[in-house]
Amino acid sequence: MKSLRRYIDKIKPHFEKGGKFEILESTFEAFETFLFVSDEVTSKGTHIRDANDMKRTMAIVVLAVVPTVLFGMWNTGYHHFMATGQEGTMFEYFWLGFLRIFPIIVVSYVVGLGIEFAFAQGRGHAVNEGFLVSGILIPLIIPVDTPLWMVAVATAFAVVIGKEVFGGTGMNIMNPALTARAFLFFAYPSFMSGNSVWTHGMIAGEGIIDSYSGATPLAEAAAGNMDKLPSVAEMFIGNIPGSIGETSVLAILIGAAILLITGIASARIIISTFVGGIVMGLILNIFAVNAYMELPAYQHLLLGGFAFGAVFMATDPVSAAQTAKGKIIYGFLIGFLAVLIRVINPAFPEGVMLAILLMNVFAPLIDHYVIEGNIKKRLKRAKVKA
Repeated sequence: MKSLRRYIDKIKPHFEKGGKFEILESTFEAFETFLFVSDEVTSKGTHIRDANDMKRTMAIVVLAVVPTVLFGMWNTGYHHFMATGQEGTMFEYFWLGFLRIFPIIVVSYVVGLGIEFAFAQGRGHAVNEGFLVSGILIPLIIPVDTPLWMVAVATAFAVVIGKEVFGGTGMNIMNPALTARAFLFFAYPSFMSGNSVWTHGMIAGEGIIDSYSGATPLAEAAAGNMDKLPSVAEMFIGNIPGSIGETSVLAILIGAAILLITGIASARIIISTFVGGIVMGLILNIFAVNAYMELPAYQHLLLGGFAFGAVFMATDPVSAAQTAKGKIIYGFLIGFLAVLIRVINPAFPEGVMLAILLMNVFAPLIDHYVIEGNIKKRLKRAKVKA
């Protein structure tokens, strides 16, 4: 690493103001700070300092996502072998999934970071680290057979329309990864829903046996086929069809533990989201008029992308509520609306995406009223003392 540091210091003047590659200063700075912690520090005033900068924060989130990535690779291979009636080893399952998912991740990062670098160069700003997380989340919330060109278009849409038009990282009002998912859902619905998109090879019909349907538990529940739902253990472990990273609640909870222990994610948002889902599920149980409404409330937390959304999407620090009480309200409404949308509106079987995007928009309003409420309480206390 010392030799690499010396080499970077040697070529650095060429990228600084007055150097022959001055135009690429932002790009060089991005790569330098990715490899080494920046040596720039505050020199005036009083500041609270710790060792946790933005890059380390993003790195921890990516680390927390790794269990879902690895399980998603294994699950992709497992269901492909199941769908084709073949038998394979755990390594064969994982390797096939890796070969299918890795290109999606590469396309997401190449397109997203390419656009981020272009905007940073054009504005003369430093490259932000936000897409390090979005780049891995986008592949995890889409079906495995999504064409690579669709991934590229959706990623470009998320970065340009979801972030850069608002001013870049830290200014966006909606989660960029979910913006990409919403774009794909409404622009190419046939590639985002149905029984043939969740298992690799289903769309192409690569020797798929007749006894394999590929339907997700969420689709079976929406159709009222409660007898076809997998067991609670299967839904918790995640060896079921679904988006690449959303099937295993176990892997997601491992990631949640990492985020909570390191203080990166808000426990208020995660817990209140699950509570909101349970409350809505119990209400539906009380007024049940069909089989889906009779589904035990806790099972809603295991279906679809509920757990993934609660842990990795709702907790996005940029688009979520910022106040302590606001986070509880924000998370509760996400869980509450997610279950309501998926059960009441069959056109949107996965309500988590819409619920989070909706509450992203309302998060500033929630914080506004929480702050206003605190101001009024303090004014009342001040008047009483006076």
